Amino acid sequence: MKRLKYILHRLLWSVFVLFGLSILIFCIARVIPGDAATMALGTRATEEAKELYREQNHLNEPIPVQYVYWLKSAVQGDFGQSTQTRRAVSSDVAEFLPATLELILFAAILEIVGGLLLGVLCARYAGSWFDNLIRVVSYVGISVPAFVWAILFMLTFSFLIPILPTIGRISAGITVPPVTGFLLIDSLIAGNFQAFGDVLKHLIMPGTALALAGIAQSARITRGSMLENVEKDYVGSEIASGMPLRRVYARYILRPAASPTVAIIALDIAAMLGNAFLVEVIYSYPGISKYGINAILNKDLNAIVAVVLVIGVTFLIVNILVDIISSVLDPRIRA
Repeated sequence: MKRLKYILHRLLWSVFVLFGLSILIFCIARVIPGDAATMALGTRATEEAKELYREQNHLNEPIPVQYVYWLKSAVQGDFGQSTQTRRAVSSDVAEFLPATLELILFAAILEIVGGLLLGVLCARYAGSWFDNLIRVVSYVGISVPAFVWAILFMLTFSFLIPILPTIGRISAGITVPPVTGFLLIDSLIAGNFQAFGDVLKHLIMPGTALALAGIAQSARITRGSMLENVEKDYVGSEIASGMPLRRVYARYILRPAASPTVAIIALDIAAMLGNAFLVEVIYSYPGISKYGINAILNKDLNAIVAVVLVIGVTFLIVNILVDIISSVLDPRIRA
């Protein structure tokens, strides 16, 4: 009951956070240098056409009035029309968001498995050559940005050793009937294993580039937390009582140590939605991050606000899930 009340409380506050975020990004988008009408219609458009565009989109009104008009439409799922694609922004988000989510989920799996596994092994064999090697490599992984890894992977596995595709989400000539928007799932639904393998190959380089920094950071945090828990008195008591060491590590060392790691991994996953833009640009990956960058460059006001709100909603959902998972892993948080 207390947990349900806490979740409802967080959801209520999330509504206020989204409301504040929408005001902030709406105002920032409106003060970006450049004329939105010129960006939308082109430099050859007449002044009459530009003025008509401003009137139709309420751009001549004060910013608070513009926001009220926008909010009335947004609560109904209408974010206006994109000046880039000439389509409804909601349709663009529905098309491009699944691609980025699929990329992020792939990177998240790599980070969770790789970070936890390396952290546990480093803690189990602390002080060994393996531990020292992973610690050095982790510093490199954290310090090098994702877009640098993306370029290095492209040079290595697309040009020097051409074994992985360079650009796009799926190879030309391979089609998958759209069902969920996630090509891996849609290809399995269609029973097209060739398409599944092709989509997976397209995910390897950008997904690994996004996940490397998180893997290194998660491994370091997991290692440090586990070594800290090893020194607890109750762990020594369980070992002295004859409990198998593997069970001690799994139940009394890894579980409480996983709480800070889960929080870091979850926030990394949420941050990937915003950090993926350079990786998507490098690999010409048709995701929401690349769409957002093009919206900024073209002063596509409606698209800018929608993309930022999508990222904000993702952060809020992840934060709530982190609190729930952490309370399950560590009873002290529930107390």
